[in-house]
Amino acid sequence: MYKNKLLPYLLLLPALTVLILFLYYPQVEVFILSLHRVALLGVRKVFVGFANYQKIFSSPKYYHSLEITLIFVAAVVLIGLAVSLGLAVLANQKIRGARFYRTALIWPYALSPAAAGTVWFFLFTPVAGLVNYVLDSTIGIRPDWFGDKVLALALVTGAAIWKNLGYNVIFYLAALQNVPKELLEAAQVDGAGAFRRFWKVTFPLLGPTTFFLLTMNMIYAFFETFPIIDIMTRGGPGEATNTLIYNLYRDAFRFFKTGVASAQSVILFLFVLILTFLQFRTVERRVHYGA
Repeated sequence: MYKNKLLPYLLLLPALTVLILFLYYPQVEVFILSLHRVALLGVRKVFVGFANYQKIFSSPKYYHSLEITLIFVAAVVLIGLAVSLGLAVLANQKIRGARFYRTALIWPYALSPAAAGTVWFFLFTPVAGLVNYVLDSTIGIRPDWFGDKVLALALVTGAAIWKNLGYNVIFYLAALQNVPKELLEAAQVDGAGAFRRFWKVTFPLLGPTTFFLLTMNMIYAFFETFPIIDIMTRGGPGEATNTLIYNLYRDAFRFFKTGVASAQSVILFLFVLILTFLQFRTVERRVHYGA
């Protein structure tokens, strides 16, 4: 209990100031801009109501971008978590050099998304990339990674998964090391094999961590993969990797459609907010907290 009633608010003031200046105020401004047609880099604004939203929802191009985004996000989240959990289980084994392997798995997360995109771009460049050199030398093929729609989307997805592996592995490793050994030993005494012990004992105890990573990876896939796409494909070929966040950037900073881009920002925010809410209402109910 605080004797001075103003003290709690004074302690919260710095955090509230940052939130108001850099989160709430920009969101309000973006919503206001979404109701205007903006020209001359914001100098001239004409109120158009919800015309920008109508334009977006009547655009087949936007629905195509939404479809690509859902495929991309689902792949990044589901494949990323599955691979991360598998690697964390392997890294949790008591083997020689375990610290080295754990550090190597975490290292990609230290890179910025732009650096990760650059690494993958040079690795898979069709003409001079190391991957095509190896493939040509061994089996005689040189895929056009950035010219084929399916390959380009798969490549961007792979880069996004690789970039976030370290983040997921850190949390899974910490969770695995906190699994009570008594439960695993009891299951082993009862005759449960390694897979059954993992599926029936370990995995349910990882529920809180998995739920947290599910939410964070979804946010990452929607918002933080823009630099990877921009460096590797720039939304191409043929709009194959033009996700919602990249489409928003292109309309705002290439075509200077500030009003339309602001409306897209509001829609994307609400879309992710609804998905997160549904996760908390459905997935969290199946999460078991505690042993």
